[in-house]
Amino acid sequence: MTTAYISHTDCTLHNPGVGHPESAARLKAIQARLEASDLWPKLVHCTAPEVAWPLVTAVHSAAYVESIRSLFPLRYPVEVDGDTTLSEMSLDAARRAAGACVHAVDLVMSHAVNNAFCAVRPPGHHACRDHAMGFCVFNNIAIAARHALDAYRLERVLIVDFDVHHGNGTEDIFADDPRVLMCGTFQSPLYPYSGGLQGPANMVNCPVPAGAGREEVKAAIQAHWLAAIDAFKPQLVLVSAGFDAHEADPLANMRLTTEDYGWLTHFLRRVADEYCEGRLVSSLEGGYELGALAESVYAHVASLAD
Repeated sequence: MTTAYISHTDCTLHNPGVGHPESAARLKAIQARLEASDLWPKLVHCTAPEVAWPLVTAVHSAAYVESIRSLFPLRYPVEVDGDTTLSEMSLDAARRAAGACVHAVDLVMSHAVNNAFCAVRPPGHHACRDHAMGFCVFNNIAIAARHALDAYRLERVLIVDFDVHHGNGTEDIFADDPRVLMCGTFQSPLYPYSGGLQGPANMVNCPVPAGAGREEVKAAIQAHWLAAIDAFKPQLVLVSAGFDAHEADPLANMRLTTEDYGWLTHFLRRVADEYCEGRLVSSLEGGYELGALAESVYAHVASLAD
C-alpha cells in the first residue's frame, strides 16, 4: 500500500491570531510525530502546488473568490468571519491547502499512489460557496471533489466527514448534486448548528449527542452509511478528516480515542477497496489538542499505509 503525504511550509505561515486554536503548531506536531516513527520513510512525500483559480471558482462564487483575492497583499490582519482572520501569508496557505487535495486526486486517479493524506491548513469544510466560515477560507475537499468530477469524468464521489463539527460548507456546495454522496458524523447541537436529518437527499447526516463515543459512531455508520454507500458505489472516496471528536479536544465534548481513528480509517479503506480500487484522499480539518491530534493523525495515516 503506497500512501502520499502532501504538505507545504506555506501552510504554517497562515496566522489567524495569537491564541487561536487553529495554529501552525498543529502541523508541526503532526509532522514531528510522523518523523519520529518508522512510518515516515515509507510515505511518498509530495509538495503541495498552488491551486489554479478556475478550480476554486468551480465551487466558490467568482464574487467571493475575488473578495478574498482583492485583500492581498495585506498590511494588517483582516477578519472575514467571526472565527476566521487572514494574515499576510493566508492566501498562499489557502492555495496550497486546496492544491494539495487536487494533487492528491491526480495521484490516486493516475495510480501513482493508492491513497493520500493532506497535512494542510487552513481547513476547508465550513467554507461555503459564497463566504468564509469557521476557520475556513476555501473548501479544500469540495474543490478536490469537483476536480475529480470534471477532470476524470467521474459520476460518483463519496465524501466522508468525521470532524466533530458538521461540514456545512461542503453540504452547501453539493446539496442535491447526485454525483456526490456526503456521509458525516458530528456532535449536535454544536457549531455551526446545521446538519439536520431532513437535509438534501445526497447528505447522510448523523448527528450524535455530547458524550458520544465509539459505540454511537459505529451505530450511526451501520444504521445510515452502509446502505447509502452500497447503493451509491463510489468511484473515489474523499475524507474531511477532523480529529476534534477526540475525548481530549477542548472545542467539543465527544469521546473518541486515538484507537478509534484507526478503526474508522480501516473502515474507509475497506469502502475504497471494495468500490474504487482503493482510491482515497484524506485532508486535515479540525483537531486542537496537540498531543491527541498528533497521535490520532498517526493512527489515521498508519491505517492508510497498512
